[in-house]
Amino acid sequence: MATIATKNSGYVASRDPNIMTAKASDQNQVIATIALAFSSDPAGRYLYPDPHQFFSHFPEFVRIFGGKAFEHDTAYYVDGFTGAALWYPPGVHPNEDALVSLLLRTVPENMQEEMFAVLDQMGSYHPSEPHWYLPLIGVDPAHQGKGYGSALLKHVLVNCDRNGQVAYLESTSPQSVRLYERHGFKVLAEIQVGSSPPIFPMSRNPQMSN
Repeated sequence: MATIATKNSGYVASRDPNIMTAKASDQNQVIATIALAFSSDPAGRYLYPDPHQFFSHFPEFVRIFGGKAFEHDTAYYVDGFTGAALWYPPGVHPNEDALVSLLLRTVPENMQEEMFAVLDQMGSYHPSEPHWYLPLIGVDPAHQGKGYGSALLKHVLVNCDRNGQVAYLESTSPQSVRLYERHGFKVLAEIQVGSSPPIFPMSRNPQMSN
């Protein structure tokens, strides 16, 4: 399976925000931040176009798709829960069976063939070598443009560079693509099936420090 990614303009604030590792007790707040960020995201609203449907089901999508990050201490948030990112270290993957079950139960049947075709294509672009994977990242719309998305990316990417590890994600908007490109990611393809919005799988090789 693959991901839906970020919401942030990429503006870098004058002072780096404080990035915290989420504890089990932070899980609901982190999930709420990401769900709020995706309330205007093309891919999130493709799955759940009705507002009530979105807020009824998308938090569960976040919990299933990115929830293993809490188990591995790789769920991070900006102090104050204005932004959050769920990262997977090498070898950790989403619970695909639970995710498929959720989508079959909550997405209209007439959309499912198209939706699963998109997800199948997304999964095919994951790197074959061990890599860090970013299933979900989001910034509260009321706090976008302050560099929080960049800070959440850098928090893990600096270790990828130090340890010589690949990072991978899928972007759900051209605006997000530009943010990720500034952090060294490169677009591998554009995925679009039927009425789905375009999805951009992106990979980043470790960067050498100057």
